[in-house]
Amino acid sequence: MDLNSLLLFVVACLAINMIPGPDVIYIVSNTMKGKMASGMKAAIGLGVGYFVHTLAACLGLSAIILSSALAFSVVKWLGAAYLVYLGVQSLLSMWRGGSKIVVHESTESNKNVFVQGVIVSVLNPKVALFFLSFLPQFIDTSTGTASMQLLMLGLLFSALATVCNVLYASVGSWVFSRPNSQRYSRTLKGVSGVLLIGLAGKVAFSER
Repeated sequence: MDLNSLLLFVVACLAINMIPGPDVIYIVSNTMKGKMASGMKAAIGLGVGYFVHTLAACLGLSAIILSSALAFSVVKWLGAAYLVYLGVQSLLSMWRGGSKIVVHESTESNKNVFVQGVIVSVLNPKVALFFLSFLPQFIDTSTGTASMQLLMLGLLFSALATVCNVLYASVGSWVFSRPNSQRYSRTLKGVSGVLLIGLAGKVAFSER
C-alpha cells in the first residue's frame, strides 16, 4: 500500500470510529455509572472484540483471495455497495436529525464491564460485515501477501478504534451532557456519510 492510501485509511478509520453509535453509548453509559475506570474497561473490551473480527476477516478474505480472483472481486464490489448504503444511511440520519445520543442511567453493578465489552463487539454482526466490506477496499494483491495486508490493516483499525473509544471514555459523558451534543453527532454523521461514499467511489474508479 502506498502512503496516500495508508493516510486515507487512517483518516477513514478515525472519522468512522468517532461517529456516535452503539459502542459509544456502551462506553459513555459505563463511564457515567462507574466513573472513568468502567469506561476504560469498556473501551478496551471492545478493542479486543475488534481484534477477534480482524482475525476472522483475515482468514475468511484470505481464503477467498486464494481461491478465486473473481470471487474476491465480487466481495470488493459488494463491500463497496455496502459502504454506499452506510454512507446514505448516515447522511439521511444527519438530515433527519436522528443521531442524538441518549444515555440511560442505571444502578445495576457492572463488575464484568471488560468481558461484556468483548462480547458486545464479537457478537455484533454489523461489525463483522463492516470489516468484510471495509478492509478489502485497501488491499493491493500485486504488492505483497494479501493475508498480511489484511492483518496489518485490521490491527491498525482496531488500534485506532480503541484510541477513539478511550477518548470517548475520557470526555464522552461531558460531551453528550451538553445542549449542543445533537449538532455534534449530526456533523460527524454527515462527514462519515460523505467519506464512506467516497471510499466506495475509490473502488469503482480504481484500476482493476
